[in-house]
Amino acid sequence: MDTLVIVIHVLACIFLIGAVMLQSGHEGMGVIFGGGSSSMFGSSGAGGLLVKVTAGLATVFLITSLGYNILSGNKVADQDSIMLQSNTVETTAPAEPAKPGITFQDSGDAKSE
Repeated sequence: MDTLVIVIHVLACIFLIGAVMLQSGHEGMGVIFGGGSSSMFGSSGAGGLLVKVTAGLATVFLITSLGYNILSGNKVADQDSIMLQSNTVETTAPAEPAKPGITFQDSGDAKSE
């Protein structure tokens, strides 16, 4: 079943790329910055057959993406994880060497001359 969904998904990807590449851009770069015609779908209306085919292929792409995700499930939880293994090695920190002490000698009033 997974193979069938993947095959349909790859074919939908290829045809979707082709459908998008076949569409002609009538407006140019001005559309990016808010230019173009004043109607919602451009000057040609809601679109022709190619727009509907592109929308259909995009729908198939979305459905196969979600379908394969559901079919594949959470296979990571079925395998053992290194983080979940209980045979961890406990190491103790090495003993710190004794630090040399600093001692101050009280010279008293040695310079009281």
